[in-house]
Amino acid sequence: MDFYIYSNSGHNFGLENIRRCAAIYKKFNNINPILATADYRAATFAKSELGVKTGLGVDIIGNLPHLMKRRDILIFDSKEPNETMKEYMEEFCTSLYEVGVDIPYDIVDDIFFTKIENKREKCFFFADDDYENELLNFVQDSSKQDIPLLLGHYFFLGNDDKLAPYFSEIFEDEEYEDIIRTTKYLLTSSVHSALESLASGNCPVFFARKIKEFKGNVELLEKYNIPIIDGDTFEELVSKFNQIICNYPQTNQIQPANISKIIEDIETTVKKYDGLF
Repeated sequence: MDFYIYSNSGHNFGLENIRRCAAIYKKFNNINPILATADYRAATFAKSELGVKTGLGVDIIGNLPHLMKRRDILIFDSKEPNETMKEYMEEFCTSLYEVGVDIPYDIVDDIFFTKIENKREKCFFFADDDYENELLNFVQDSSKQDIPLLLGHYFFLGNDDKLAPYFSEIFEDEEYEDIIRTTKYLLTSSVHSALESLASGNCPVFFARKIKEFKGNVELLEKYNIPIIDGDTFEELVSKFNQIICNYPQTNQIQPANISKIIEDIETTVKKYDGLF
């Protein structure tokens, strides 16, 4: 019996899902799940940066039955399946769990709940990917702003040099965890990064991008009262950000997600059927 976690994410989309699914993955380190993603580069990212041991690319969730055996276990984070497909998945798997239904969207890696001393007042993390050069286009023609930038994992090679003139400092993506945990005020267009910042005891501000339609979980920002700002120019965005942090609102505390019952059920099932199929 194998245990799969599927994240609908590729190297240029859905990398928030990868971070969320990696947090779920770590809850099951005792039984070594297999993390499946929409392409191998997203799986490689999870293995190199997020503590995932086993990952692979499958293109779409519909390809999973070609890899899985009947009666395997699956957790999936995807809107791809319709109701008919979900019925088939339930029949195919011994146990099936859906992120957003059985497991909350606001599950965050436990490491972020361990508070450490802040090293900087503020930082800007746009997103893990920017294949459309949205950030670069947004800051061009702007003056340099007094805020550091944390680069995303999948930015074009050379964009760090192009972005440097507009920011006070550039941090490489390998510093992600430390920057999120030790920055008091984080400006970000990633909902999951905002939740990680909040879990770390810090004060995130969400950047609602106008160029690209936002399809994330706005209700999570509202749940925790995380402030949301926008801006037609980089100067306007930073100005609004500085105004917010001068009078930062009271946010609601985020708690570690309790999925102990699911962990127990899966571990029991794997142990029960170990070696049988």
